[in-house]
Amino acid sequence: MTKLEPYRGGYYLWKYIPSLAAAIIFLLLFIAATAFHSWKLYKTKARFCIAFVLGGIFEVIGYIARAAAHNRTGSVMPYSIQNVFLLLGPTLFAASVYMALGRIIRCVQAEKYSLIRINWLTKVFVMGDVLSFVVQGGASGLMVSGNNAKLGSDIVVAGLVIQVIMFCFFIGTTVVFQVRMHRFPTTESFNGRVKWKSHLRVLYAISLLVLIRSLFRVVEYVEGNDGYPLTHEWTLYVFDSILMLAVMAIWAIWHPGILQESLQSDRAPLSLRSLSEDAQP
Repeated sequence: MTKLEPYRGGYYLWKYIPSLAAAIIFLLLFIAATAFHSWKLYKTKARFCIAFVLGGIFEVIGYIARAAAHNRTGSVMPYSIQNVFLLLGPTLFAASVYMALGRIIRCVQAEKYSLIRINWLTKVFVMGDVLSFVVQGGASGLMVSGNNAKLGSDIVVAGLVIQVIMFCFFIGTTVVFQVRMHRFPTTESFNGRVKWKSHLRVLYAISLLVLIRSLFRVVEYVEGNDGYPLTHEWTLYVFDSILMLAVMAIWAIWHPGILQESLQSDRAPLSLRSLSEDAQP
């Protein structure tokens, strides 16, 4: 019978025995979702979705480690792997979301309505995302040490707070762009080639889900090892696993690959576009 084992000197990495069944179920779901997004990436050549696929791979690795931890609760390796990869996966999802907004704006040629200069729009948010990624990733290793666990937890909270702030700023930037577009829509927004409103709704939905997950993680680490979230496994699956799976499902159903196709079409030489149009009946 599986039992909870201490890591070192009576220090317990886990406050419960991680469920093998739950880990396997979500592992299979994330494998399927990641495989689909990998196929879409290959098909659409939308390079800004590479980070999204990597986020799915991080989720897969995280749940492999959780499944392995079921019978190895005293081992630091599976605990560290699942902790780091499940913590950082959504940060990679966020990177693709940030890059998608810039492409939506360019597709409807509404650069003048961007709150941040379009050349800096993606850079600002991605740099904030990278900072959050580095802070969280660098602190995760400290959390397996009894002496530095509190320090590691505090640094992770700082990284999560950076992520929350950047998401709030991103949502505000998106709202400003949408309001300006409704007031003074560009000619390109009427051609129907890119349903920019639908893509914005996708960004809002994903941003909200990742934001809720990040706020949950902040609460989790603030309350510490003896807090309710880290002593009850169901909270992780409800406020992290399910939400991130929903993010991958939404991105799959309303995949933004058409944004890349539209931009590439706009950049095609005028003579080539004219020949193509003349050839049409």
